[in-house]
Amino acid sequence: MRILIIDGQGGRLGKQLIESIRKAFPAAEITAVGTNNTATATMLKAGADEGATGENPVIVACRKADVIVGPIGIVIADALLGEVTADMAAAVARSDAARVLIPMNRCDHLVAGVSAQSIGELIQDAVEKIRSVTEEKC
Repeated sequence: MRILIIDGQGGRLGKQLIESIRKAFPAAEITAVGTNNTATATMLKAGADEGATGENPVIVACRKADVIVGPIGIVIADALLGEVTADMAAAVARSDAARVLIPMNRCDHLVAGVSAQSIGELIQDAVEKIRSVTEEKC
C-alpha cells in the first residue's frame, strides 16, 4: 500500500500522521511531500520512506498513491497560508487514490459539523479511516 502524506508550514501534522500510520501499517510505503522544505524535512525525520518538496512532486505523487492523507486544505487552492497551489489542489482532487482529509478549522476554512477534537483524536480517526479504505480494496 502506497500512502502519500501532504503537509505544509512546519510539517507537524504530517509528522504525527507518519508516526501513527507507521505503527498501524508497518509495511506501508509512505511518501511525504511538503509544500516547503521544512515540512518535508520534518516528515522525513518522522519516518517517511521518501520525500520531496513542492508543486510538481505533489502532482506526480498523487498519480502513484493508493491513499492520500493531509489537512483538508490540500484540496483548496491558496490554503495553508498560500502554500497550496491550484494545481496541487486539483491533483489531489483528481487522483484515483482514496483521500483522508483532516478537518482543520484554521486559516478561514471552517468545516461545518466538525466538533472540536485534539490533533491526536483526529489522527487516530484518520488511521481508522485508512484501515477501512485498505480493507475495502482487499
